[in-house]
Amino acid sequence: MIKALKKNLLGVLSGDDNLDRACSSIPAEACKEVSWNLRANVCNGAASKLAEQIAGPNLILPWLFQILGAPVWMFGFLLPIKQSFSLLPQMVVAGQIRRLAVRKWVWVGSGLVQMLCLLLMIPAALWFSPTAAGISLLLLLVVFSSASGTASVAFQDVLGKTVGKGHRGKLLAQRAFIGGILTTLAGFMLNRVQGDAQGLTPVLYLLFFAALLWALAALCFGLIRETPGAVSGGRNAIAEAREGIGFYRQYPGFRRFLTARGLLLTVELATPFFVLHAGQQLQLKVQDVGMLVVAVGFSQLISSPFWGKMADSTSRQVMLRSVQIAAAATFLALLLTIIPFYPLRYAAYLLVFVLIGLAESGVRLGRKTYLVDAVPQDERATYTAFSNSTIGLLAVASGLAGLVAQWFGPTWMLVCLLLLMLVAIRACRLMPEAETMLDSTE
Repeated sequence: MIKALKKNLLGVLSGDDNLDRACSSIPAEACKEVSWNLRANVCNGAASKLAEQIAGPNLILPWLFQILGAPVWMFGFLLPIKQSFSLLPQMVVAGQIRRLAVRKWVWVGSGLVQMLCLLLMIPAALWFSPTAAGISLLLLLVVFSSASGTASVAFQDVLGKTVGKGHRGKLLAQRAFIGGILTTLAGFMLNRVQGDAQGLTPVLYLLFFAALLWALAALCFGLIRETPGAVSGGRNAIAEAREGIGFYRQYPGFRRFLTARGLLLTVELATPFFVLHAGQQLQLKVQDVGMLVVAVGFSQLISSPFWGKMADSTSRQVMLRSVQIAAAATFLALLLTIIPFYPLRYAAYLLVFVLIGLAESGVRLGRKTYLVDAVPQDERATYTAFSNSTIGLLAVASGLAGLVAQWFGPTWMLVCLLLLMLVAIRACRLMPEAETMLDSTE
């Protein structure tokens, strides 16, 4: 395992010859820049992945909300806001991005906006009342997520232009792998902080450091040598929606992908409820939160060697295995409610976070690789924007899950998630492989 991880890391950082020849399905003039672009892309991914983990809505922001004393219902809107406002604006920006010959600067600008949002969260947490601070943070998260969604469309397009098919999953895995190393190190550093979980200062330092990481990520993405592409075919949001609906009606495989991806939201939106449940079952200190960060970082490390390789051969299986792991993690968390021995419960909950982090990484990598491999390059932005906007609508509705947690408690919320994960497993089994998604028409 260690040798495999070392080989994967050095392969990207040194410009492994196999990766240098990863020119399938990209412009011929881009082939000579593959090695450089892989390094710049990995640098971007390492910084952005670490920033997402140390100041993201899945773990650290729920902890911040607990410290501030924000209402419980707000927890349920953290990841739905992140998901929906990352996805819904994409229908608007996809057509505009088409008009740009070089699209990397869209990601760069979006990264700087995300940096600014994190910096503004610091005075909001310091100066406002609990409810006002919570609302302010949610509003900043709306802007942050909209910038993230814009960057996502640009990233998919730049990835398709600069990295050949068959190597994209490996690249995404390498980004997660190095991000996992840095996240694990950050978690161990946080674990050395003394005090209880109500200390605000460590969280504010995390927000500031994450803002710097977004600036670094923007710099790295700006270093990608992108070949100018076609600027024709740009459409407005209505035209994009009409085109996307046409694809949805025409291809049953695309419909099955969207159904499965919608159900996979149960994996991507679950972490804040695990944080709430862990807080209910354990008396968390700062060191304990640091160990949860370590668990998530470790999950990225162990996921990278096989998720990336599996995604390049069958991204559908990546999504299927990921939701199966998430269901197992949820079932384990529910079992912990009947375990009286605290050390065992604590250790088992660290395993829960490793598993849910592993599942979340797999879902993200699998769905990204699936869509990039399944659709033609000239329509990639439209497919991405339509699918993301559709899932964004579902994510908005999922914000009501916070009310379930407030009324019935985190345990019943996990029960609901587990049932939906079982349905998601079935949906992934019915989904075609990426290469055959567009083979059947109606």
